[in-house]
Amino acid sequence: MTSSPADPARWLRRFHPAAEDAVRLVCLPHAGGSASFFFPMSRALAPHVQVLAVQYPGRQDRRREEHVADLHQLADQVFGALAAAPQQPTALFGHSLGAVVAYEVALRMRDAGLPDPVRLFASARRAPSRYRDERVHRLGDAEIIDELRRLSGTHAATLADPELIQLILPAVRSDYQAIETYRHRPDAVLDCPVTVLTGADDPVVSAAEADDWRRHTTGEVEVRTFTGGHFFLVDHAPAVIELLTWSLTTRVAG
Repeated sequence: MTSSPADPARWLRRFHPAAEDAVRLVCLPHAGGSASFFFPMSRALAPHVQVLAVQYPGRQDRRREEHVADLHQLADQVFGALAAAPQQPTALFGHSLGAVVAYEVALRMRDAGLPDPVRLFASARRAPSRYRDERVHRLGDAEIIDELRRLSGTHAATLADPELIQLILPAVRSDYQAIETYRHRPDAVLDCPVTVLTGADDPVVSAAEADDWRRHTTGEVEVRTFTGGHFFLVDHAPAVIELLTWSLTTRVAG
């Protein structure tokens, strides 16, 4: 039997069991990233938080599927998978590209009459209304690899392996096209609380661009700044886990 595009099993990866009453945290990866990026987070949060990591098409076990180079279309498909899954209190965590996908998924949840996310965590991404003239997806392979090195999000051994690079470059290029051509809907505003996580030395997100997430929700917004660059959450994993645990257990329960 062929799975439908909204089949949760195609899109959502659950690495660890969790308590039945645990809040669900749906994690959306960065450009070129995959669900496995969130395996350590899932392990650290279990069993108090149920982590579901999104697997975009065109990578790992979905490598033979066509990439999605339009962010609105990607959000449509992720939302379809979540809507088809059992409903329970849900938070969204997106890193870089994933933060904007999470924002668009939250809008679709609201528009469909589903409960708002209990919280949106926007990591390493400027507000949806803040754009730069970026054209990474149009660069040659070597220049894209240089960009990955600059952001330090891909293991050095992978970047040094020509065969592995050729496997990941199509997904990277497609994801960059999705985020670089994205434009938000000016009238689209969330109602859920938002926690913005940002690196003080992130070359693609300024403090002002991170703070502008306040324009995209009527809910409370808090901005947490960490030392480091675009992948600060790797170096500050214990602090990020502590923040998520408090936000999704103590704060939600209260």
